Amino acid sequence: MLENLTDAFLIEFETFIDFLPRLLFALLVALIIYLMGKGFSKGIVSILRRSSVPETYHLFFKKLITGIAIFIGFVIFLNLIGYTALAASLVAGGGLTAVMLGFAFKDIGENFLAGFFLAFSRPFNTNDVIESGGIMGRVKSIELRHTHIRTGDGCDVFVPSAQLFTRPLHNYTLDGLRRGGFTVGIDYADDSQKALEILAETAKVSRGVLKSPGVSTSIKGFTPDYVELQIFFWINAKDQELGLARVRSKAMNNCRVRLIEEGFTISSDVKTAIELSPVDVLLNQKEKSG
Repeated sequence: MLENLTDAFLIEFETFIDFLPRLLFALLVALIIYLMGKGFSKGIVSILRRSSVPETYHLFFKKLITGIAIFIGFVIFLNLIGYTALAASLVAGGGLTAVMLGFAFKDIGENFLAGFFLAFSRPFNTNDVIESGGIMGRVKSIELRHTHIRTGDGCDVFVPSAQLFTRPLHNYTLDGLRRGGFTVGIDYADDSQKALEILAETAKVSRGVLKSPGVSTSIKGFTPDYVELQIFFWINAKDQELGLARVRSKAMNNCRVRLIEEGFTISSDVKTAIELSPVDVLLNQKEKSG
C-alpha cells in the first residue's frame, strides 16, 4: 500500500516537473502582458494630461487598459498551460455576462458610454456656462457618469452624461463671448435715431461691456403706445465676477438715466396727455329764473 502511494506520488511529481517549465513560461508571458498593459496605460495617461481631457477620465482609462491586459494575460495563461477549453468558455462567458449586465444596467452603461465619448468630443469644460434639457448653470466638475452644474440660484444639479450627449447642448462660454440685450420704449414724438445713438454710446462705456464685438442698436418695432428700441452688447463670458445679469442691469440703468437727461420720454406704456382748458358758460338772469 505504501509502495503504491509512493509510486503515485513520484508519478505526479514527475508530471509536475515536466509541467513546471510550461507553467513558468505561461506565468512569464502573463506577467509580460500585464506589464505591457500597465506601461501602455501610463503612456495613454501621459498623453491625456497634455490634452484637455479632465483628470477624472485619466484614472478611468488607466484602470480600463490595465483590466483588459489582465484579462488577456489570464486567457493566454490558461491556453499555454493546456486549459484551452476553459479559456474559450471564459471568453464566451465573459461576452454573455457583458450582454446580461448591459441589459440589467442599461442606464448606467449608457451614461458611462456617453461619458467616454464626451471625454474626446469635449463640448464643454469646467467653469463653462451650459444649458441642456432646461437646466442652465456653470460646470463645477466633470465625471464619467455625470456632470456637476451649479445653477444661478445656487442649486447643485448632477446631469447624467447620456442627457448631455443625446440632447441639444448650449455652451455660452465656448469662445469666451456672450451676448446680452434689452429693449427701451420712447414716445413717438421723440427722435428715434438720436435715441439709438445715445443708447449705443452709453452702453459702450458701461462696465463689463466689450468694445469688440461692438454694441448694436435698432428699432425693434412699433406698438400702439411707443417706439420699441433694441440694444445688443457682448460680455466676457469667462468673467465670473461680472455676470450677464449684473452687466445688463448696469447698462439698462445707465441708458435710462442718459435718456432722461436728454429729455426723452421712456416708458413701457407711454400715453399722450391732452390738457383741456376750462370753458366758462355764462347764463343770463332770465335763463336762471326760467
